[in-house]
Amino acid sequence: MEILREPGGTDVSESVRAILLDPARSIDAFAELLLFSAARAQLVAEKIRPLLNAGTVVLCDRFFDSTTAYQGFGREIAEPAWLDAFHRRVTGGLVPNRTYYIKVSPEVARSRRNARAEDDRMEASGAPFYKRVAAGYEWLARSEPERILELDGTRRQEDIARAIREDVERLMAGTGSAAPGSSRNSE
Repeated sequence: MEILREPGGTDVSESVRAILLDPARSIDAFAELLLFSAARAQLVAEKIRPLLNAGTVVLCDRFFDSTTAYQGFGREIAEPAWLDAFHRRVTGGLVPNRTYYIKVSPEVARSRRNARAEDDRMEASGAPFYKRVAAGYEWLARSEPERILELDGTRRQEDIARAIREDVERLMAGTGSAAPGSSRNSE
C-alpha cells in the first residue's frame, strides 16, 4: 500500500502545493482549479498509475472529489458535470474506489483548524466559502453513495480511523488486489 498526499507527492506537485497554500498569493479561482489539477495530473502520471499498474493499493489524502467541493462548490467556478468530465481527463480516467467524507459542521471544522494554528491561503477563505464546500460534499455523498462513505466526524478520532480501516479491509477482501490500470485509490 502506498499513501500519497495531494497536492504533492512529486517534485512538481510539491512546488504547486507551495504556490497554492502561500497566504501572500492572490490566485484567481479558475487558476486555482488548474493548479490543483496540474499537480494531480503529475501525481497520476508519475506515481499513481505506475503503482496501480504494479498492483499496489494507493491511498490519497485528497483527490478530485475535494476539487469538486472546494473549487466547484466553494469557489463556484464550475458545474459538477463539467468538473466530472474534466477530472477524468486530468486523471486519464482514474476514479477513486472510495472517498471518505468525514462530516463535521463548518463551525467545528473551523475550530479544529484554528486549534492547529494553520495559516495558509485556503484556510483563510472564510465561513461562506466553507458552507459551500460542505454543501459540495453533501451533494457528492448523495450523488454517489456507493463510492463515497460518509462518517460522523464528531466521533472520536480512533473510532473514525477504525471505521476506515474496516472499510478498506472489506474493499480489499471483496475485490482482491488492484488489476493493472484499475482505479484502487481512495480519497
